[in-house]
Amino acid sequence: MKRSIIFAVLLAVGATLWVASGQFGESGAEPPAQKPPADLTALDQAPLVRVRPSRAEQHAVIDLLRGRSEANRLVEIKSETDGRLAELPINDGTRVKAGDVIAKLSPGDRPARLAEARALLAQRKVEFDADKKLSQKGFRAETQLAASQAELEAAEAAVKIAEVELSYTTIRAPFDGVIDDRLVEIGDFIDRGEAVARLVELDPMLIVTQVNERDIRRLSVGAPGQARLMGGATVTGTIRHISAIADEATRTFRVELEVPNPDRRIAAGMTAEIALPLSEIAAHHVSPAVLTLAENGEIGVKAVDGEGRVAFHAVSIVDTDNQGIWITGLPEEITLITVGQEYVSAGEAVRAVQESEIEESLEDLS
Repeated sequence: MKRSIIFAVLLAVGATLWVASGQFGESGAEPPAQKPPADLTALDQAPLVRVRPSRAEQHAVIDLLRGRSEANRLVEIKSETDGRLAELPINDGTRVKAGDVIAKLSPGDRPARLAEARALLAQRKVEFDADKKLSQKGFRAETQLAASQAELEAAEAAVKIAEVELSYTTIRAPFDGVIDDRLVEIGDFIDRGEAVARLVELDPMLIVTQVNERDIRRLSVGAPGQARLMGGATVTGTIRHISAIADEATRTFRVELEVPNPDRRIAAGMTAEIALPLSEIAAHHVSPAVLTLAENGEIGVKAVDGEGRVAFHAVSIVDTDNQGIWITGLPEEITLITVGQEYVSAGEAVRAVQESEIEESLEDLS
């Protein structure tokens, strides 16, 4: 029993000495290297954004409006006398020149009445000449001479009336155009004031639209305009007329764009989209991608100022095209943030990299 106790004591003493010898043997060794603390200075660097300089340009603001085509002139040719229709040399779609015969009425007794008026005129001339000679010799009173002269003038007027009445039997085109509708037939009896045909002038053609009271002051007669028809054809012309009175129902003003139509391919009543230049303003041409929203929901862009800080500018979109948008509300020259604007705030310092530098680097790599 005593031997086991002695053996256990000796074993414990030996283990203690072994542990102690290991600690003292390594007392001169260097402690293991510790990992250096993380470098947090990188987190303090300003964020990187891509920028591009922009300069304002003069731009004609275009307003797109809906409208329709209208004939330059459209009239119903009416008879100025009555009679039976004897000749009708036109049909629907006939092209006529000013002065061409549209229809002829039977003259009736008009030639006879004209001949009668001319005969009476000849008589009155003879009578007046005789009375004048007698008056010069003192054989006719001044009152008798005046009455003779009045009868002569009345006879001359009767001849003019008979000639005009006879000329009314021939109905002519008042201007160049196309017969849109023939309203009578040969043999019809035409009353005074009755329509014979409808004549339309298609060259030039009018493209008509309505412009609101806000924009009407920015238009002027003689300004250019463009219209795109529903068929896809595009025509250009000039503003011919701007109404001086607004429509009572819509409070808009009628604007007429005159366009050439020599081949008459534009018909009256066609729907058109009209582009009118409202005015020229200084604006920046940018990509829609640079737009951002302020906290209050205002549309704008972010730029880098001279101190390298972000500045927010509220803008207004005044026009668009296939390459981008035109905006106002910016200084004449500005450095726009084109990439990274969503991750920086107004007043924040940033590191700006020019787009041109990135493009040059890509070209060198290629």
